Amino acid sequence: MEILTNSHKCDIIKTSATGVADSFRVTDIRQALKNENRVNIYIEGEFEFSLDISQVVDFGVKIGKVFTAKEIAEMKNASEFGKLYQSTLEWFLLRPHSEKELRDHLKEKQFKRTLENRKRELNKEKLKKDPELKKRQKELKIRTKALPEITGENIKKVIARLKERGYVDDEKFAKFFVENKNQKKGISRRRLELELKNKGISAEIIEKVFSENPRDEAEEIKKIITKKRKKYTDEKLVSYLVRQGFDYQLSQSLVRETD
Repeated sequence: MEILTNSHKCDIIKTSATGVADSFRVTDIRQALKNENRVNIYIEGEFEFSLDISQVVDFGVKIGKVFTAKEIAEMKNASEFGKLYQSTLEWFLLRPHSEKELRDHLKEKQFKRTLENRKRELNKEKLKKDPELKKRQKELKIRTKALPEITGENIKKVIARLKERGYVDDEKFAKFFVENKNQKKGISRRRLELELKNKGISAEIIEKVFSENPRDEAEEIKKIITKKRKKYTDEKLVSYLVRQGFDYQLSQSLVRETD
């Protein structure tokens, strides 16, 4: 099916008894410039939203097809879900994350989007009150068009899809975290447990991960001693090790061994 074509003039659309349009015709479908997997959808000659290729197929979008207002709203929501999923996946692939980190990341994006829309609404008011500022709107890049809000429902769908595809797995994340955290510098089990808890990992998973990946606290302490020996007296070095979550007696014994 060829989906890339030149613009088509829209035909007369149906109207309700009130004279308000209740159906809308797709007049063009164009390749998105920034993402080859997405296409821009034009309704009645105007750009409305973008969809990925699979969504185009799922919704049966093609030039000349007429959709109801409800169907257009559903496609716009699907568009926002697709963009949110893609950006979240790119963020997730930078390094593994726990489910809590993922939820926090998405809530932060949602909060920032809301703040941006409030700012744009204020910009509208400023432009209404200041004709000179209105003339310079383009020059000053003053944005007033509201962005689609990031809905709680789309956040849930993004998380569900990432879990379904195996990207979100707290047990795998915990194993990765324990195996890779400060391998050269040294770190105590107590501190690792605290960091994992802060990332939302359950006590059951933490215990399982450590039982499968036992750590030698003495070896971890020796790593730190090697790095810090010249900077601290024995007393301060022991205190430092204890603050890092290591046992006092073991720390004291190993520090003395290196005198």
